[in-house]
Amino acid sequence: MAEPTRWVTETKDDHSQWYIDRFRRTAAQGEDLVGEARLVDAMVPRQARILDAGCGTGRLSGDLHQRGHAVVGVDADPELIAAAAQDHPGPSYAVVDLTELHLDALGMDQPFDAVLAAGNVMVFLAPGTETQVLRRLRACLTAEGFIILGFHVDRHLKLTDFDQYVAEAGLRVEHRFATWDLKAWHDDADFAVTVLRQSRS
Repeated sequence: MAEPTRWVTETKDDHSQWYIDRFRRTAAQGEDLVGEARLVDAMVPRQARILDAGCGTGRLSGDLHQRGHAVVGVDADPELIAAAAQDHPGPSYAVVDLTELHLDALGMDQPFDAVLAAGNVMVFLAPGTETQVLRRLRACLTAEGFIILGFHVDRHLKLTDFDQYVAEAGLRVEHRFATWDLKAWHDDADFAVTVLRQSRS
């Protein structure tokens, strides 16, 4: 059985519903919630296969689906997956812990062109599983595919540790930015957006 994630151990019992309500409320207010999806859309070919890892309420899965991509959203939280299927129909959704992710578990026989892990997914993993998760994500990629992640660097996960996990997983940092709208990375940034590719042999 998978280790409990920080999403489970370090949040209140009603956190999932609070999170669902928050995004429904901000969407109703007309706020821009899909900037991450716009960036991924610019990086992939048309009709790409995209995995939204830790998809939450499906805000990015739904937008990428509307842009014509084949999207699979996975999350370990069944409440969030239920909300995603209701609020953003179109993509395929599945309840999957990222430590147990593999294509067969998704009923897939073709790898993905890109993996997106937004919303502090890396921060909320079970401690000690970071390398394992990155290896699982890598195994779902095409040879030329990429992983793009964003997380706050002042919450549980230091960037130096993350970069070590990246190397251990057979990946390399291709780009790093301070925001999803590609502001330049600097050492005082509190957020990191990182593009990973498979290491060259």
